[in-house]
Amino acid sequence: MPVLKRKNKPDLYYEIDDFTDPWRAAPVLLLQHGNGRSSRFWYRWIPYLSRFYRIVRPDMRGLGRSSRDFDLETEMTAEELVADIAAIIDALEVERVHFCGESMGGILGLGLAATHPDKVKTLTLVATPVFISDAMKRSYALEDASRIDAMRRMGIRAWVDKTNRSTRFPPDTDPGFFEWYADAFAANDAEVQIRMVRLVNEASAAPFLPKVRAPVLGLYPTAGPITDAEQERMLLAALPQMRMVHLPTRYHMVHLIEPAACAELVLNFIAQHDGLPCREL
Repeated sequence: MPVLKRKNKPDLYYEIDDFTDPWRAAPVLLLQHGNGRSSRFWYRWIPYLSRFYRIVRPDMRGLGRSSRDFDLETEMTAEELVADIAAIIDALEVERVHFCGESMGGILGLGLAATHPDKVKTLTLVATPVFISDAMKRSYALEDASRIDAMRRMGIRAWVDKTNRSTRFPPDTDPGFFEWYADAFAANDAEVQIRMVRLVNEASAAPFLPKVRAPVLGLYPTAGPITDAEQERMLLAALPQMRMVHLPTRYHMVHLIEPAACAELVLNFIAQHDGLPCREL
């Protein structure tokens, strides 16, 4: 269970899943979770990916098993989160990684590709918005003035359970999964969750887009609630090397709704840039 320890910086936990042949130097695919989640939320992808790539799953600072030992107001920023990812890549002692980020994790991937182009071989964005629209902020606020007000009034678990059923997952999702997701989400520090909401509400990937040079794959819901057609047009206009694929769902969490399809699309995309097989007979 690797932990990156740094002077005057929070410790960063990351999982490594590696079922590649031990005599081969397998490339690294880094999976970055989104707002309020952790490395655990990638579990459905691992069986499909880890036979061909060395999978690295970091927990963002303050979430999962990464340290909460930092100032929330001044050190929970997009710049610090991108620097954390760059530090993990350096610790892996590899020149470049394939990066895949879901939702807010994809915004961080765009930031990494823009500011550390030498570290990113390919970039996959999974339901990643350019920014959170005012309509989406109102939707997540429920009956309150803001999402933060709703989270404080209802409690983190009740809030995420309710919004899971409206924007993230279809209503016929396995009830056990709804329970697992809400429990895993609410296990994170509530004040970190609140600070992350402020960060996400203010974040915009727009300044990063013109600086991204890596090939990009986008995996998006069809007519999704967060990544609407306008945002998709912004991405395609600014990222000439981007290929966008729509999955057959209108719900946001496509990587958990269609894990096999998403993993296969990512494998085929990144393997083209490595010249590696991504399937066994």
